[in-house]
Amino acid sequence: MQHREMTAKSCCRYRSASTAFHACILALSLITTMHQKSQADTPKIVPVDIGKRPNIVLIMCDDMGFSDIGCYGGEVETPNLDRLASEGMRFRTFYNNAKCEHTRASLLTGHWWHHVGASPTVHYSSPTFGEKMREAGYRTLMTGKWHAGQTPYQRGFDRYYGLTDGCCNFWNPGNARGQEPTPARKKVRRWADDDQEFLPYTPTDPDFYTTDAFTNQAMAYLEEYRNETKPFLLYVAYTAPHYPLHASKSDVAKYRGKYGQIGWDQLRKQRYTRQKKINILPSGAKLPKRDNSVPAWKTIKTEDRDWWDLRMATYAAMIDRMDRNIGRLLDKLAETGKAENTVVFFLSDNGACSDSADRSTVKGSMPWEVTSYLTQGRPWANASNTPYRHYKTTDYEGGTRTPMIAHWPGHIEANSITDHPGHLVDFMPTMLELAGFKRDASLPGQSLAPVIQGKKTARPWPLYWQFGKSKAIRDKNWKLIKHGSKDWELYNLAEDPTETENLAAENQEQVVRLATAWQAWWNNQSKTP
Repeated sequence: MQHREMTAKSCCRYRSASTAFHACILALSLITTMHQKSQADTPKIVPVDIGKRPNIVLIMCDDMGFSDIGCYGGEVETPNLDRLASEGMRFRTFYNNAKCEHTRASLLTGHWWHHVGASPTVHYSSPTFGEKMREAGYRTLMTGKWHAGQTPYQRGFDRYYGLTDGCCNFWNPGNARGQEPTPARKKVRRWADDDQEFLPYTPTDPDFYTTDAFTNQAMAYLEEYRNETKPFLLYVAYTAPHYPLHASKSDVAKYRGKYGQIGWDQLRKQRYTRQKKINILPSGAKLPKRDNSVPAWKTIKTEDRDWWDLRMATYAAMIDRMDRNIGRLLDKLAETGKAENTVVFFLSDNGACSDSADRSTVKGSMPWEVTSYLTQGRPWANASNTPYRHYKTTDYEGGTRTPMIAHWPGHIEANSITDHPGHLVDFMPTMLELAGFKRDASLPGQSLAPVIQGKKTARPWPLYWQFGKSKAIRDKNWKLIKHGSKDWELYNLAEDPTETENLAAENQEQVVRLATAWQAWWNNQSKTP
């Protein structure tokens, strides 16, 4: 395993970056300028040529909010994702399943999660896109987080390296190395390398960091198969910025002090202002009041603000480093000559997480120490999900909306934005269409291949959600949601995308209709359309 581990000296030659916030402002300015260019400046869109099927790179991050990256209004430096957006398409409305393993179930199989199963030990009851795309003649590759039973190698991926479980310690997912202290963790996590499984997986490299390791192996796959003539599907599932919050001392220093100066209330307002400026929000999107369970920043004691600043600075540093790794991956695609015929997708598996615990095994440990185990915290997560309400594990928009970027040179109009609502269940049919392969009639989603090429197509409705205490249904503009013991809430997302005005009392017919439809869907365990 030594050859697959990250060494900072040999593998991390990141581009230098200027001060985080100033660079972000410049990047956002460039994006805005590009958005104002005329249609005459954009390249002609070329239809899909099935004779030259594209490679596909799907990148998914973990527990990242809607507004965290630059091209969705954030101040974190994400020049590589911003470039993909400025050269490709952004979705204003794209949905996940609000929770890690449930998102992966729908993403990988193209089905609603309760039709195929979702848990850290589940054996999906339908084929994965690894299995279907391999059947279509693609080389199937994956690195990163799996979060299901079996392994990717057993479910259609020719090659796999990564974490088959949920979250893990970024510096060392296994046992203590030599004289080092025991890594902070929830429990021992399973890893795999092709057909080999590890419980635990303890890397020998003292500079190991999961985000880098996943990228290194993805790049190694691209190098290994660079001369292969058949197309490839590469799925990279980062664990960043999911807790534990781990980042190098230099990466954290880049953002240290920035968030403590403004606090979460001002951060939400700044992000919302940028979002409106770059036109990434649906029409009518208002900024709701701060979550009433979150204290006002002005009430936080001065002596506590530095600790809160450390949390958000580390969270930002993790996204920053992920973006630089995405840049390395894009550079490798270009170096192997595959970039021009590769579709790249990027999204998050759920909204930012409200967990506010500190599970560090040594009190006061810093994020660059293996004994540290911080979480982002509800107040900052509220800002990360700007302008949407609530968090991961809820089916409010803050839990289920994600940035989604599609990039395909010559096929997607540069710096375009779509209002077409997308969902995880759309990835399987999209991949099958791009591969020129027969679609399974039981798939509930739709191919987004026409959408990303600027064509109008109808959305199949409704969309459904369920996780834990939350359940929801969206039928065109109407969304019905119930969380815990609360009554059903009804929102008109065309007029109120951020769910600020509950219309249930005056629209009881809609409530009954949608609640009945949701229950019928939940009761139906069949995958037939």
